[in-house]
Amino acid sequence: MTNKTAAPATPTHATGSYFGSLWMVAATVCFTIMGVLVKLTAQKFALHEYELTFWRMGFATLVLGIHASATGKVFATRYPKEHFYRSVVGGVSVLMFFYGIAHLPLATAITFNYTSAIFLAILSVIILKQRPHPLTWFALILGFVGVALLLQPAIAASGTLPTFMGILGGAMAGYAYLQVRELSLLGEPSWRIVFYFSLVASVLAGIVATWRGWSVITWEILPYVLGIGLSALIAQLLMTHAYKVGRKFMVAALSYGTVVLSTLYGVFVLGEPLGALAMTGIALVVLSGVLAGLKG
Repeated sequence: MTNKTAAPATPTHATGSYFGSLWMVAATVCFTIMGVLVKLTAQKFALHEYELTFWRMGFATLVLGIHASATGKVFATRYPKEHFYRSVVGGVSVLMFFYGIAHLPLATAITFNYTSAIFLAILSVIILKQRPHPLTWFALILGFVGVALLLQPAIAASGTLPTFMGILGGAMAGYAYLQVRELSLLGEPSWRIVFYFSLVASVLAGIVATWRGWSVITWEILPYVLGIGLSALIAQLLMTHAYKVGRKFMVAALSYGTVVLSTLYGVFVLGEPLGALAMTGIALVVLSGVLAGLKG
């Protein structure tokens, strides 16, 4: 009789470590730093969102590519078409996200990006034919009410185009996450999914940035650009580790700390005022995401 060692189970709502879940707190700090640096770089040096996206994704491509080569990982995949579609959709969502950060109040842009959880739940119903739990339906309603409350102050403060880009970026991010799930079920390792996403997104951003025009990266700008790439990469690694060792729902709930930290920074440091309507909308979107994660 052969002894078989059981593979460790993937953490769920009820398994995993509470302490391990706290890695997500560090990830939210890094994600917030990334958002703040994108905002400051766009404002202080007038770098547009296309080149900012290129530097952010190019940094990840370079680091992940070098690490994969050094550790003997295989770049070849049996699903190039699936990777391409996921990467294009994800790349466009990052472009829209960075556009939102540059043109919307920081808290509003981050909140619109976090509507991806709402759109992921909707797309799971439409595409995967999943039957949502009643709590999920309640969460979706809350989320849409929150977005509706955010629309009026966002349009009044920043215009229709940035608001539309922010929401559409969240929707496309939700679809990209759905594609990540499908690739994972096909057996693709997470590093390869992230690598090809970063590679295609940087090429896409580079093409658009070339059309728009590049800024000269001076010694003054360089720390900001490197900071964007480094904080985003560290945040991604910390988040991945948190989902690996922590409790799934607790990690998902803690991820909304990015919205809270970005709101605090935007209001108290950047001086971006948020009225009661916008604050209520942000709170409802956060609550919606947490509730959707509970039964996700």
